[in-house]
Amino acid sequence: MNVNEIIDKYYPSNDELKRIYLVHARKVASLSLEMAARHPELKMDKKFIEEAAMLHDIGIFLTNAPGIYCMGDKPYICHGYLGAELLRSLGYPRHAAVCERHTGTGLTKEQIERQGWPLPLRDFLPVTLEEQLICFADKFYSKTKHLEQARTFEQVVESMRKISDESVKKVKCWAEMFM
Repeated sequence: MNVNEIIDKYYPSNDELKRIYLVHARKVASLSLEMAARHPELKMDKKFIEEAAMLHDIGIFLTNAPGIYCMGDKPYICHGYLGAELLRSLGYPRHAAVCERHTGTGLTKEQIERQGWPLPLRDFLPVTLEEQLICFADKFYSKTKHLEQARTFEQVVESMRKISDESVKKVKCWAEMFM
């Protein structure tokens, strides 16, 4: 099964949710590939980057986020690990890792416990360069506001400031690595 077949499996109709999903995923994939091309010295897997960026949000349809036409029954914070479960069941464990590790700048077990999020109690932190790159690129595109317009780096930093000082440090580090 290829990326387009996977997307069509979970988003079979050409409705507003699928449009939002595809616009967002394509923007994240394009930015990820652009940054990877600027850094050949990092020897990142561009084919994998494109595929994983297109699939990083595959689990959103299972969540309840009416503002983006998601009518599932799980909280939106769960979309990463839910998407990872889908991709693992299809034999895509590497892509699944991107799904479950891209929320914010990654989630720690301690954050999950402190916030009381309905997630498995474990770390969901991007590990590989490709995971970090896609997680970083994802911060530039919203699925709710200005779908096709990239946030500025300053806007990304401000959005991370609402999460934690550690998230701000991480995006600044990724900017040095990838921009």
